[in-house]
Amino acid sequence: MAARLKKIDWVLLLALAPLLIAGLITMKSFGPAASGGAGDYFFWRQLIWIAAGFIIFLWFSLSDLRWMFSSLALVVLYLSAVISLILLLLVGNPTRGAVSWFKLGLFSFDPTEVVKIILILILAKYFSRRHIEIANVKHIVISGFYAVLPAILIFLQPDFGSSLILGAIWFAMTMASGISKKHFFILIASAAAIFAVCWFFILAPYQRLRIYSFLNPYLDPRGSGYHTIQTTIAVGAGGVWGRGIGLGSQSRLEFLPEHRTDFIFAAIGEELGFVGVVFLIIFFTLLIFRIIKMAAAGNENFIRLYATGFAILLISQFLVHTGMNVGLLPITGLPLPFVSYGGSSLITFFASLGILMSMRAKSTLPRHIHAPI
Repeated sequence: MAARLKKIDWVLLLALAPLLIAGLITMKSFGPAASGGAGDYFFWRQLIWIAAGFIIFLWFSLSDLRWMFSSLALVVLYLSAVISLILLLLVGNPTRGAVSWFKLGLFSFDPTEVVKIILILILAKYFSRRHIEIANVKHIVISGFYAVLPAILIFLQPDFGSSLILGAIWFAMTMASGISKKHFFILIASAAAIFAVCWFFILAPYQRLRIYSFLNPYLDPRGSGYHTIQTTIAVGAGGVWGRGIGLGSQSRLEFLPEHRTDFIFAAIGEELGFVGVVFLIIFFTLLIFRIIKMAAAGNENFIRLYATGFAILLISQFLVHTGMNVGLLPITGLPLPFVSYGGSSLITFFASLGILMSMRAKSTLPRHIHAPI
């Protein structure tokens, strides 16, 4: 165990600390008006999720997970994830217009977060075993099916943002697997065609209205444009140094909705200002850098592809979240990794890092000692 503890990337964990603390700051009540009637409810629950996530991280990091990386195990995990998404549509309880959660007594569980990691694992396995013949277009089609099936089920919740993230994961991992330039341009054209079909035939009117409102929020300032207007006000009000911890009126007085989850970046920008946001970006960049470094150091394609896919997940979710919080992207409702409130997201990301650490420990062993993944 001591040897495995030495294989944990403690610099990566240190980079996580400021992200977790920044999120906790927005959940801590600093007075009656600031709490919105919730007190420190979210703060203490998030602390519990962080503690649970760290324990799960250590368990995965110190375990030999080769059994989980077999083709059979990954197929079972994938099918279980798809079935859970189907059950969610059938028996899930709607929350704010979306069926995204299973209610489990005092807790709720969002299977979409787990699906993202399972997709990365199964794509890493698929491409790692076919890297020599990846130029064959059938592998793009088959791998695309792995992504499309859960993406459609998630879109039906409806959760357009997470569907886009699954598409980004598949696209990036397909690129990383080494497809030909011709197939690359085919993918670009296919993506454009899919967007056109979605715009005219699939997107609901309110989803198209969100995009219109993104271009001009004041078309509907009290409806679809409200979130964009409030986020830009919050970020702008923070200035260089911020209004101060606990003094963000947009979030503390609930002008900024969902400021602990979907709009937590704007809440941090208001209270900690440009300087606080820059530090947040620096530590998030350090986290991504350490993951990419592991991808480059991996001695097997599976390890490299998993680390690459996980990095793409974090980068795409970070960019979409921050983009919609500063008015550069339409509102999609995605949490900020390791910062936003929520047990499903936080524990899943900690588990994913633990899986990566387990792979890292294995990849540093001589090749004649360990069996291939």
